[in-house]
Amino acid sequence: MADKPSTDTPPDRLSLDPRSPHFDEPLLGRGVGIKFNGNEKTNVIEYCISEGWIKVAAGRSLDRYGQPMTIKLKGRVEPYFERPAQDDEGAASGG
Repeated sequence: MADKPSTDTPPDRLSLDPRSPHFDEPLLGRGVGIKFNGNEKTNVIEYCISEGWIKVAAGRSLDRYGQPMTIKLKGRVEPYFERPAQDDEGAASGG
């Protein structure tokens, strides 16, 4: 029964940065929402459930490489998918 991974549960760690090893474009394409300490967050750049933190942009500040400066906030992280997974067998895209 372990043939299929759980597609309704977001991974423990996920990042929006394509340079990160935790970047996963197919998962991000489904839309990932984050509840942090019970509040909806829309500016999360990276999260980790097991360690209990999120990284958010620190205003409009950029680092020396032109990437947004981030702040790590600790608390309860609850990610969820905004759209259900597409089944390879059942999803026929006509068109």
